[in-house]
Amino acid sequence: MSTEYDAIVVGSGPNGLAAAITLQQAGLSVLVIEGHSNTGGGLRTAELTLPGYWSDVCSAIHPMGAGSPFLQTLPLEQFGLEYIHPPVLAAHPFDDGHAAILKRDLTETATLLGNDKDAYLRLLEPVVRDWPGLAPDVLGPLHFPEHPLNMARFGLQALRSAQSVAKGFRTKEAKGLWAGMAAHSLLSLDTLSTAAVGLVLMANGHLTGWPLPKGGSQSIAAALVAYFKSLGGKIETGHYVRSLSELPSAKAILFDITPKQLLEIAGESFNDLYRWQLKKYRYGVGVFKVDWALNGPVPFTAPECRQAGTVHLGNTIEEITRSEADVNAGRLNDSPYVLLAQQSLFDPGRAPEGKQVLWGYCHVPHGSTADRTEIIEKQIERFAPGFRDLILDRHTFNTAQLEEYNPNYIGGDINGGILDIWQLFTRPALRISPYRTAAKGLYLCSSSTPPGGGVHGMCGFHAARRALKDLWHINVPLPRKA
Repeated sequence: MSTEYDAIVVGSGPNGLAAAITLQQAGLSVLVIEGHSNTGGGLRTAELTLPGYWSDVCSAIHPMGAGSPFLQTLPLEQFGLEYIHPPVLAAHPFDDGHAAILKRDLTETATLLGNDKDAYLRLLEPVVRDWPGLAPDVLGPLHFPEHPLNMARFGLQALRSAQSVAKGFRTKEAKGLWAGMAAHSLLSLDTLSTAAVGLVLMANGHLTGWPLPKGGSQSIAAALVAYFKSLGGKIETGHYVRSLSELPSAKAILFDITPKQLLEIAGESFNDLYRWQLKKYRYGVGVFKVDWALNGPVPFTAPECRQAGTVHLGNTIEEITRSEADVNAGRLNDSPYVLLAQQSLFDPGRAPEGKQVLWGYCHVPHGSTADRTEIIEKQIERFAPGFRDLILDRHTFNTAQLEEYNPNYIGGDINGGILDIWQLFTRPALRISPYRTAAKGLYLCSSSTPPGGGVHGMCGFHAARRALKDLWHINVPLPRKA
């Protein structure tokens, strides 16, 4: 590997590929190095159970991918990416047999919430209206926004706890639906800033949907790779980088990894203060994941769930609150909040005719290796009697196995670190630019930088934008809709 490049990106997750594309678009020569045998990071699809049953290994449904300010600027459909939009974006069933649902249409969703219609519109209507202009500023580092009044209005709601926002609803349906959204934060619902996750996910649903990529999450990575190569970029797989000495010379090196790996690879290049900050970086709770091969669709009691790409299991806000509080306190909960994705209902190529794949996980304490299969299946059976009779095969990942598969998932944390108010904009360290490290030419571009986890590529875009300005004096504008 003696070839010289302008820039090297270590890691080919969505942020690594976004960084590489941004640099290559600027006319640089870029090499991406990936430790796994195939690209994608959290964007991989494999036959985890039986032959012909294609499961998403990590991410499954992509509201932030479809709504990403950066990814929307790329011609990915020309490189094979096709999104499928389920008729119900997300369903939240209750023990009485009905479900609250998130639909693409804002007013329809609000109307279905009955007595909470007006409360839902008051909460979401301003976010949906302002989000296209706010997104490039919200999904990035701290800076003066283009629309300061709109940003202030959003921030007043987003920085609240999900529990506080829920007090504005009267019905269990609206409270439960909201709790299921906010619990994507992997934080206890009484934590400040958990409202941000719920607001952003719901607003993106109303604006661009909660789609799944045809053929699996790997399709997003494949399209990004194909586009990057069409620009002249190079990719090398099967090489886990252990030290800077393994890399060819380059003016900039961008790492799509977390602070733990960055210290291992380049720690000697940093000053004591920056090393101390990286060592103090906090990782969050983990997940226990199960993929199933099924003999047919999940027999949910609530019919709305049978039309949903995503299903949140947790019943009431009180149950979900207890579940997430327990996990964040280091305790296992036997009625956990469970996230499910039903890709093959809408993408039949994922499973043999008449069969289905099901994707799901629950949150567990950081680093827990407890087997939660029985607990998760019990929770599904609760809302879909007869589910267990359909199971043909299953595959599980505990937190250690997830980290072994993808080293960025430290302790099973799929968000690249706790996303609370203290690490929301300062991840991984309090610096003028969170993407710069303490060594010139070395940058961090992973979900351990703002805006954090999710398939949106914005961490990678902002890191590459910073490097271009620092080293080549190239100013790349924020991606904004005309």
